[in-house]
Amino acid sequence: MPGGVSVCLPAPRWVCRAESGEHLKAFDDEINAFLDNMFGPRDSRVRGWFMLDSYLPTFFLTVIYLLSIWLGNKYMKNRPALSLRGILTSYNLGITLLSLYMLVELVLSSWEGGYNLQCQDLASAGEADIRVAKVLWWYYFSKLIEFLDTIFFVLRKKTSQITFLHVYHHASMFNIWWCVLNWIPCGQSFFGPTLNSFIHILMYSYYGLSVFPSMHKYLWWKKYLTQAQLVQFVLTITHTMSAVVKPCGFPFGCLIFQSSYMLTLVILFLNFYVQTYRKKPVKKDMEDPPAGKEVKNGFSKAYLTAANGVIGKKAQ
Repeated sequence: MPGGVSVCLPAPRWVCRAESGEHLKAFDDEINAFLDNMFGPRDSRVRGWFMLDSYLPTFFLTVIYLLSIWLGNKYMKNRPALSLRGILTSYNLGITLLSLYMLVELVLSSWEGGYNLQCQDLASAGEADIRVAKVLWWYYFSKLIEFLDTIFFVLRKKTSQITFLHVYHHASMFNIWWCVLNWIPCGQSFFGPTLNSFIHILMYSYYGLSVFPSMHKYLWWKKYLTQAQLVQFVLTITHTMSAVVKPCGFPFGCLIFQSSYMLTLVILFLNFYVQTYRKKPVKKDMEDPPAGKEVKNGFSKAYLTAANGVIGKKAQ
């Protein structure tokens, strides 16, 4: 340049984007290397499956979920609650059908593979293991879809339903099942999702029907859903620990982690169950709620927080 003065021109936008992409890729590689070092080699059978090769999508979607709760409550603070009757009806139907598919497919694939109910390893069932893994991928992805449970609470201004248990359960399940799919995508992992799919068929069917006031008199079985959820936790822990008593090659650390995690849910669930159900008079449990009132009697708050706010008020 004239006078020996050098001029530094701004870099083109595509250069900045490329550099940002390289930094993100380097960060992704570091995260994946850390996880591989912690848990060991990943299961090669699921390599290349959508959202599994990198942890970042799962992590960022979880962060967006948590931010949506915080920002959504601020946005709705001075705005009227939304009804969302049609959307909730379609949503509940969709989750019910997806849960039905997962239940049937898990039962059939585990039967085809001759799965041992007490302890099942990761490799002995051949193609049946791949079939189970494909269903469990849908189970993992369904946990992302179920983030909408909380979003519907926010839009309907059901802030009392957004408890620690609700957010903890939704956020943790999505992340835990990313790990499950990468390292233990079949074998002993099939049992919990099988039970949970059955519970979700009942649960989301109930919430779908409860949108219609004319159906309320037929929904006498609501309290049994709460009990079924608790039984599910106990059965899952029992099934997991049975593989500790009689090992079959399934990773021991994974069994201990799953049992510990399920125990946290049992503790939190029981806490809410005692506070919101057991302390209520029996007479009120038997009464049908007046139209337009919240349906809570006979239903633990813990279970309500796992749903999507349909019951909260009379459908409009």
